[in-house]
Amino acid sequence: MSILASEKFQLDADTKVFDLKHRQTIKFNMAKYEAAVESGLTQYTDHAAARDRASDKKNEAVQHLGTYLQEFETKFKARGGKVIWARDKEEALAEILKIFLQKQAKLVVKSKSMTSEEIELNEFLEHHGVEPVETDLGEWIVQMAGQRPYHIVTPAMHMNRHDISALFVDKLKVAPTEDPQELTMIARRLLREKYTTADIGITGGNFLVADTGAVAVTENEGNARLTMTFPKTLISIVGIEKVLPKLQDLETMWPILATHGTGQHVTVYNTLMGGPRQADETDGPEEMYVVLLDNGRTTLLADPVKRQALKCIRCGACLNACPVYKNIGGHTYETTYSGPIGSIISPHYLGMKEFKHLSYASSLCGACTSVCPVRIDIAEILLLNRKQSVDEGYVKPIEQLGFKIWKFAMKHRIMLNLGGGKLKTIGVNLLFKGSWGKHRGDIELAPKSFNTLWKERRG
Repeated sequence: MSILASEKFQLDADTKVFDLKHRQTIKFNMAKYEAAVESGLTQYTDHAAARDRASDKKNEAVQHLGTYLQEFETKFKARGGKVIWARDKEEALAEILKIFLQKQAKLVVKSKSMTSEEIELNEFLEHHGVEPVETDLGEWIVQMAGQRPYHIVTPAMHMNRHDISALFVDKLKVAPTEDPQELTMIARRLLREKYTTADIGITGGNFLVADTGAVAVTENEGNARLTMTFPKTLISIVGIEKVLPKLQDLETMWPILATHGTGQHVTVYNTLMGGPRQADETDGPEEMYVVLLDNGRTTLLADPVKRQALKCIRCGACLNACPVYKNIGGHTYETTYSGPIGSIISPHYLGMKEFKHLSYASSLCGACTSVCPVRIDIAEILLLNRKQSVDEGYVKPIEQLGFKIWKFAMKHRIMLNLGGGKLKTIGVNLLFKGSWGKHRGDIELAPKSFNTLWKERRG
């Protein structure tokens, strides 16, 4: 399995980096993002202090995760909410299916939720005769295209107006148009009916607030708010790491998420759901469930250094800064979470043996670490993942042999001086012909080693 996953990654990456259309689309979209973030950061008089504060709040939550999750559960249940603890993907799907069977639900509207992607909820529901409809515009587009989200924040970043127009013509049989407003209105018209007829609504959660027992959802389109309002039953699927100690923490977390995610000072819609509709309230669901998803998160929590990865607020800043991601694209990773953050958490969520290669898909330039708003040392965790994969024996025998030879040569000067530059040049180019040399010219080593030159100089 690990060979197949890593080989597919190499093949897909090799194809994508030479796709000029893809490079142009991503370059255009990334440039817009960078300009927006530069403008958005002007709201901070001391951006470094804001990052420190956000990091401290998430550190506190992660260090006392169990305590805050129990507090959230108590407060949420006190207002009539129901909490489901799911150890893994299978348990989460089984519990969600029980709700659908009980309600005899056949149509569900979904707002943007990476956790639902993580457990492959859409495919599961379709298999059981339920129609899942993504209501976030980008998610709806990639769902229609039969693809997984390309980016944590911008699911359809890899598509331009022409691509989306062609997709709408093919799937929706509408007149061709590349006007963004017209394309949006087509989606709005078709999706509005789904809200009012859906049996169940499903959301994710950007944060869980422990002291009030509320799910915090941030968005720009209003689709999540409609998903929470119309259906009689609401299910929020949230990773256990999303908890925050206090409601006041949102005054730090909401702006820093918005700025690093889209360049906004704050997103358009920020909603808190503290359970089902109360007696004195006019709208909202009659029943509300929160599925608290583990699915490998406690594996990270058990590691005192790597647990900092659980601080991630899914802003996507590390993806936008990563030179590898910008060249190979989000779909190449074949995981829910792509880019640098995906490379450090996916091996723990999906298995180190199968996905260790993702932690090697980095230049270790440190750009991801430098832009992270909650100061996760992503580069360090990439190295620790690599070490873990070696310690656990997930390394090919030929690679082990190669490093043993390299180690022996580095420890014995006679080996480094052996054969002169010409022989070593031939050997190195033959060895790396299928990897480094695939798209590069031959390496030419110096005729004499530094050691030999130094001895000659000293006489």
